[in-house]
Amino acid sequence: MKQAEIKRKRTEVLLKEILPEAFAMLDDEQLQNLMVTEVVCSRGRYDAKVYLEKSGFSNEEQRDIIKKLKRVEGFLKNYIRESEGWFRSPNFTFIFDDHLEKIASLDKLFDQIKKES
Repeated sequence: MKQAEIKRKRTEVLLKEILPEAFAMLDDEQLQNLMVTEVVCSRGRYDAKVYLEKSGFSNEEQRDIIKKLKRVEGFLKNYIRESEGWFRSPNFTFIFDDHLEKIASLDKLFDQIKKES
């Protein structure tokens, strides 16, 4: 593993820990309870895709939460810079993660195949 890749992975892990702390500082209860499932940084660590747990949010609620997160992105960047002493923070793209739902549907399919066999 190259040095740049190690730094990128460290940044991803750190952001995964710090972002929920920053969400907890916000006044909006919907945002306070968000859980980060994964963070994927770009090669230069200028951009980060933040995957959030769906946990029962409707499509409308998800769109509303994404809009709210775009409005507070400046606060999130400042929080991360101040807490870690970084010169800059990556730009965030927030995405709701449907990975767990896909796994659950695959498990159901395998169970159904097992019953039919």
